[in-house]
Amino acid sequence: MNCFLNQEDHMDTNINANAADAGSFRRSATRLIPGLALVLLSPHALAELDAPIAGWRLGDPNTPFTQEVHYPAVRPGIDADTPESAQIRGRIRAHGKQPDVATLVVNGNAMPVRLNEGGAFARPYSFGAGSNSVEVISGEQRSRVQFYQSANGQAVSRLRIILSWDTNGTDLDMHVITPSGQHAWYGNRIINGGAIDIDVTDGYGPEIFASSAPEKGLYQIYVNFYGGGSGNTLTIARLAIASNEGTPHEKRQEFTVPMRFSGELMLIGRFMYQ
Repeated sequence: MNCFLNQEDHMDTNINANAADAGSFRRSATRLIPGLALVLLSPHALAELDAPIAGWRLGDPNTPFTQEVHYPAVRPGIDADTPESAQIRGRIRAHGKQPDVATLVVNGNAMPVRLNEGGAFARPYSFGAGSNSVEVISGEQRSRVQFYQSANGQAVSRLRIILSWDTNGTDLDMHVITPSGQHAWYGNRIINGGAIDIDVTDGYGPEIFASSAPEKGLYQIYVNFYGGGSGNTLTIARLAIASNEGTPHEKRQEFTVPMRFSGELMLIGRFMYQ
């Protein structure tokens, strides 16, 4: 939008005045509306989201909590039958060396996302009913969308646990112990009322446990440094726990723990779901 109009009979004077006004406008926009300033000053943002798109949409009752696992070197990806309403897709257009990982922030939950050689990324995600937001970040570049999703019979996650870590070529595994003693892990990803989506084996994660009908009581979350990396690799594990997302009773917890060697098993978090 052009906010400045030139008049032919005062062309020279107004060009200088408009340049000064434009600079003043941009400086004001930077202070008052950072998002608008980014559009004005950097019209070709490097971080892009193709899905989801902003607006209102229906959910899909066939949205899965799990993905197929194909060993070795398993990474999150989109299967052919993943509904459009359960996809996050986009790309990072880098000037220079292309990074291999960016950050997704989904409804406040930060997690790594792998990029292919061209900077594209894609992963499934089970969104809840109501207002949702997705942001992709790479360096100083970011792109964000917000949308409203109706339930439409889709299972809604009332408990979501996200494990991610900061080293490539490493395998960390999440173990979730429920109040009744059920054990969700890569060897038994689906339990009553919940599931771990995928077993990521070559770095970064995330691995996500989601439950639409979580048991009430004490949960225990362990992380096992299964393998990978060199002998002196320090891997930082990050665990994010979100319950009752999108409701007035939403709660969040985060834990950050260093993992030092293959075979290490650590109790990272304990919490009560009520």
